[in-house]
Amino acid sequence: MTALRPEREDAYGTAPYASYGGERYGADPYGGAPYGGDAQGGDAYGGAAPGDTAYNGAAPGGAVYGSTAYGDGSYGGHVGQVRQQPRGGEAYAPPPADDETVALRLPEPPPAPYGGTPRSASDARTGSAADGTADGGRAARRRAAKGRRGRHGGVSSAAHDPLDPNAPGGGSSAPGGRPLSRVEARRRQRARKPSPAVVASRAVGEVFITTGVLMLLFVTYQLWWTNVRAHAQASAEADSLQDDWASGKGNPGTFSPGQGFAILHIPKLDVVVPIAEGVSNKKVLDKGMVGHYGEEELKTAMPQDKTGNFGLAGHRNTHGEPFRYINRLSAGDAIVVETQDEYFVYKMASILPVTSPSNTSVLDAVPAGSGFTKPGRYITLTTCTPEFTSKYRMIVWGKMVEERPRSKGKPDALVQ
Repeated sequence: MTALRPEREDAYGTAPYASYGGERYGADPYGGAPYGGDAQGGDAYGGAAPGDTAYNGAAPGGAVYGSTAYGDGSYGGHVGQVRQQPRGGEAYAPPPADDETVALRLPEPPPAPYGGTPRSASDARTGSAADGTADGGRAARRRAAKGRRGRHGGVSSAAHDPLDPNAPGGGSSAPGGRPLSRVEARRRQRARKPSPAVVASRAVGEVFITTGVLMLLFVTYQLWWTNVRAHAQASAEADSLQDDWASGKGNPGTFSPGQGFAILHIPKLDVVVPIAEGVSNKKVLDKGMVGHYGEEELKTAMPQDKTGNFGLAGHRNTHGEPFRYINRLSAGDAIVVETQDEYFVYKMASILPVTSPSNTSVLDAVPAGSGFTKPGRYITLTTCTPEFTSKYRMIVWGKMVEERPRSKGKPDALVQ
């Protein structure tokens, strides 16, 4: 190989080359002795044995390294000359004109056939195609394409299968990378399905959750919404009664079931609620009103009667709960019944905390257990107990202490 070298008269002068000249290397480092003198002389590179034959002669020279194969300049002429005619005339382009260094060069890749991607030199040496597959001819390319398509024309399951989240495309494959068979794929899919026990537990859990939500809604309806609605209905009924009395439409006497005829006041408990005929839940009590025991089996007196027991029933919880806190009443607390013409004032006398729902004797003219010993004008309040149940009844009794016409104004119990 020839490299750039300075002139003899340059920085290295005559001495650097002279000291190695003559017998050892000759006058010129690339001149006489090594390549043309005695040491390596005519026999080594310039003589008849390797010289003319190997690099300049007819056998390898002209054909292999000579003018035809690598041109006249590379090995046949002066060493520093650049070969002018590349191998074959088309495969290798000449180096740039200013490149005076002749070094080993990789051959340029041949043009890609039909406009494809050109192959690199390493591909050219190894016989590999540009896409990484071995260039084994048309049959090899067909086999590679068939492997990518899979057994049935689709994309190979090793490349994409939604059953396997660990594959590059979610694919599922057997050990070794081979695609799963239909039986294996079905088995794997069945293994991913939840067991009957899991399905049953989920169903039971959903039932429990749904039941809990429904119960919560029911409790909300019972404890909150029924009170809201009942208070609205009772307030509307009380206003209607007051309007009728002011206009003179109301007539004292016998009332039909569900018809309001009076207003109950319990000042200590801040209760103001209409009194309607009957103790039907649907027609009276669930509308937030207090019901009068007026049926034949449990018929009680009216407030204006000269003697008797005026019996009332009301909810303790839900639906307006007008009797929620009657257990807080003490002896002497006022209970007022307002009608179209009069106010009837009672004083709380006694309480029966718990009794059976079938104990109707508490509604007698002289109620049992009340402490009253003779006929009089009494009032009886009945409600459920304990709270939020209807297992037992609580009874509160009162005795009339004042009958006041409306024309004289409100009684003191309502003014204070």
